[in-house]
Amino acid sequence: MSKRKIVIVGGGPAGLAAAEWLSGSGYDVDIHEAMPTIGRKFLLAGKSGLNLTHSEPHERFEQRYGASAPRLRMALDRFGSDQVRKWADELGAETFVGTSGRVFPKAMKASPLLRAWRARLESRGVRIHVRHRWTGFSDGLAVFDTPDGTHAVEHDALLLALGGASWPKLGSDGSWVPLLTDRGVVVNPLLPANCGFDVDWTPFFSERFAGAPVKSVVATSSAGTSRGEFVITRHGIEGSLVYGHASALRDDLLAGRNGEFVLDLVPDRSADALAAALRRTDPKASFSNRLRKATGLDGVKAALVREFVADDVRRDPEHLATAIKSLRLPLVRPRPIEEAISTAGGVSWQTVDGNFMLKGWPGVFVAGEMLDWEAPTGGYLLTACLATGRAAAEGLARWLSGSEA
Repeated sequence: MSKRKIVIVGGGPAGLAAAEWLSGSGYDVDIHEAMPTIGRKFLLAGKSGLNLTHSEPHERFEQRYGASAPRLRMALDRFGSDQVRKWADELGAETFVGTSGRVFPKAMKASPLLRAWRARLESRGVRIHVRHRWTGFSDGLAVFDTPDGTHAVEHDALLLALGGASWPKLGSDGSWVPLLTDRGVVVNPLLPANCGFDVDWTPFFSERFAGAPVKSVVATSSAGTSRGEFVITRHGIEGSLVYGHASALRDDLLAGRNGEFVLDLVPDRSADALAAALRRTDPKASFSNRLRKATGLDGVKAALVREFVADDVRRDPEHLATAIKSLRLPLVRPRPIEEAISTAGGVSWQTVDGNFMLKGWPGVFVAGEMLDWEAPTGGYLLTACLATGRAAAEGLARWLSGSEA
């Protein structure tokens, strides 16, 4: 009996993880990737140090996926952070835990891991076809646009791992959405996740402070309160502290609520202490000198106070102290999805069964970021892509064998 033929569409982490499991389980696997090479976004993520996963306890790890955690639990229980580390170690990319709890390969790069991963796949007979863009089906065959024309490919099952819509130049462009919605699949709108936000800076502030880091501040939004740092951009703000609040800020703005990012610029001193120090300053001194001597604020932090605190508030020590402890940055909108680190929205969980197969579309499975989930940065994104890729592969095998999820 010949091997079952599996077509995987998408050569990112989810697709490669699915191919690895299926080829290791005896299936005949072809990967079709629209870009000239596989793993392009994976490689970009590794430029500043490939954050594979996070070392925090598994129960807390799963909570990072919010409302989607129950649907992702099975996949993460089978291939969570411990399994990701073991997998990377077996590919020769030994890992370590950073001071933040994030897990990285010791080489800090993605390219050695991707090379070893591809070599493993090819040693198992996986065929990788690049510049093959999926355009749908014809008479039950998967159709691809290729440099040699249109190809229709037979398959026993097909697994889609096409990513979201962030960084379209690397292949995740969301062009798959109409191909699914035309077949009745519910796809929730793709939205930017882990993204920056626009702020209407004055021209002086934008020109003077674009690129400046704002360090050691506490931020509050409808997502809660956290400490960290972010970066001023020409258009607004971005960086790790912003990304941690991005989902809530984005949803507030889309719902017509104020997208306020509230900063405590001096988190280690109370408002009373700041007010007392401000009262002791020379009232004839410039505002910049009063602010620096009483609060230690200068540079970009002092400029933020000048940008958003009215003159009458600046003259009153108590009111100024309160403003420094709760400076409101009025956000206008999220930055475009093309700039986001990841994507929210995607294939609705209500259209996916326990095998990660599309309901009403037998033999078509989905994995990775094209599913409707989101997570913060810190290794959670990549881990869920790997986990859902493997889970969809396992579900595909169960379906082919006639087993239940």
